Amino acid sequence: MAYRKCFLCGRSETEYNRLELHHCIQGRGRRAICDRYGLTVLLCHNCHNEPPHGAHYNKETADYLHKYAQKKAMSENNWTVEQFVEVFGKNYL
Repeated sequence: MAYRKCFLCGRSETEYNRLELHHCIQGRGRRAICDRYGLTVLLCHNCHNEPPHGAHYNKETADYLHKYAQKKAMSENNWTVEQFVEVFGKNYL
């Protein structure tokens, strides 16, 4: 089994700590776009979906993941900010 860990806290996946796939940019139709461009990360359940710091509950955590995804997409696709906005509809930087 490959070593996998939470993108945010670094906690390893174990039998008792399963990692969950998180699409870095949310919204209608954006999950498929995230899949297409590899803009997903593995998060432990606490970092993914538990208050107060989970990505689905905490603005700072969500903003961090939005910025990470935008930088990654722009770098890997040689996009400008404008080209990113054409695909995702918003600038997160």
